Amino acid sequence: MPGIRLGIRPAVWHDFPMGRIHIREYHDDDLDAVVRLWWEARSTAEQPVYSLAEVTASCREDHAVVAVRDEEIVACAVGRAAHAQGWVVFFGVSEDARSENVSGALLDALERKMAPLGLSTLSVLMPEGGRLDLLTSNGFQLQHSLRYLERQMPVQRRELDLLKDVGGRILPRHLWGNVAGMRREKQLLEERLVAPLAQPDLADRYGVVPPHAVMLFGPPGTGKTTFAKAVASRLDWPFVEVFPSRLGDGVTSMASSLRGIFEQIGELEHGVVFIDEVEEIASQRSDPPTPTQGVTNELLKIVADFRDREGMLLICATNFVRALDAAFLRHGRFDYVLPIGLPDAEAREAIWRRYVPIGIADSVDFTSLVAESDGLTPADIEYAARRASQDALARALRAGADRTPGSDTELSTGDYLAALSVTRATVSDEQQASFLEDIETLARL
Repeated sequence: MPGIRLGIRPAVWHDFPMGRIHIREYHDDDLDAVVRLWWEARSTAEQPVYSLAEVTASCREDHAVVAVRDEEIVACAVGRAAHAQGWVVFFGVSEDARSENVSGALLDALERKMAPLGLSTLSVLMPEGGRLDLLTSNGFQLQHSLRYLERQMPVQRRELDLLKDVGGRILPRHLWGNVAGMRREKQLLEERLVAPLAQPDLADRYGVVPPHAVMLFGPPGTGKTTFAKAVASRLDWPFVEVFPSRLGDGVTSMASSLRGIFEQIGELEHGVVFIDEVEEIASQRSDPPTPTQGVTNELLKIVADFRDREGMLLICATNFVRALDAAFLRHGRFDYVLPIGLPDAEAREAIWRRYVPIGIADSVDFTSLVAESDGLTPADIEYAARRASQDALARALRAGADRTPGSDTELSTGDYLAALSVTRATVSDEQQASFLEDIETLARL
């Protein structure tokens, strides 16, 4: 049967419309809340498959995680392992938390908790009438009339230690959807990279060869790393970043170090390997040779090797595509050379909404913020948003007991515009002009 591989994902705070929800491990004094959620589920069409006695026993003896908002448990997931297969014994979400998309974070937390057991699948049995969308939207697949759902696990147990050794990790599954705007870039990546790799039979039907190596280029801070991670998330493959600055230790040469890392990575079944600022080890070769020329030659060999590998994708990113050795940009090296530019209006609004507190979002003029942040990178916008918040907090602290709702201590559109007025753009007009020229002369779409 198809299954779900368990990844290692950190527990985090999640911002939801009604407050912050914290996913944590089950505690003994959470039992009453789990019982309440079980009875709530029993009163609906989603009657639990497992009895209350089985669920409470698994809470104590197996694996359980809960979602907490304002010290109240609003959801829980309970799992049990049987040989190489894991079962979700109970998955309950209170009615007022169902619209907050807590399901994905909760299932990921349970998956992470059970990962060290070496499971190959995580399975769920649901009664007729159950909310299948809570599971199918989070990677589980409906299998047959028993309403059996499961999702693939990105890394098998034998690969967990290897992934750790090479600094790899499993990324959350929703990164692709979190990249708002940038429709043209997302469409290019979806059609050129994701679809052929995720659906090889469909690609073969149309004579499309799945890509093996891709170059992303664009001004600094435009989100090339974000897109690389989003592709790995979309494919549900491990993400391994290789840092040029960390190659070589004074004893081993940079070229040997690079070769050793990729030999280890080659033992993974699947993976997206990312090298940022690749120009550091792929700059134009010269005569006499530079100290990095050996590693440049080694990287060219690695790119060639990747073209013979299935289930692996190498993504390189550069801020200075013109600085790359000409051999890297020839046909037959990288399948595509794709531009990643500054965020468009839709993307800028999504970035602003990520940092503007939910409580004041309705009173903020996002249209003005989007217009005034034209030409800024995501990091520039984040800086302006955080500066505005910090300035407003400082103003409120100085006001002390005198501050009142609606006073000038409140965070407002004016604060964000003021922060924008002192935010220096990372990308200059000259860099943007050069980028547009590079699209014409070097891009390969």
